[in-house]
Amino acid sequence: MNIEQLIADNEGTIVDVRTAGEFMGGNVAGSINIPLNEVPYRMEELKNLEFPLILCCASGNRSGQVENYLSANGVSCVNGGSWMTVNYLKSLNFQL
Repeated sequence: MNIEQLIADNEGTIVDVRTAGEFMGGNVAGSINIPLNEVPYRMEELKNLEFPLILCCASGNRSGQVENYLSANGVSCVNGGSWMTVNYLKSLNFQL
């Protein structure tokens, strides 16, 4: 899945897996926060979101871990990397 195209087409749900404190310090507009350590306990919630899930965090490391976990559990998702990259890609769509 091409992250740029997913964001341009406004497909899926952006899920930020950073801590609540990190999320409150800045986030992608419209994204939801489900911290890495809460993912296994919130699988039903994740499965009810619009797919694919576009995962992000500070650097792409935690979102990569979540991508591996969710993919192994049959959830359609992609690692978007840094939330700032995802935010930048989303901002490009508002400028068009």
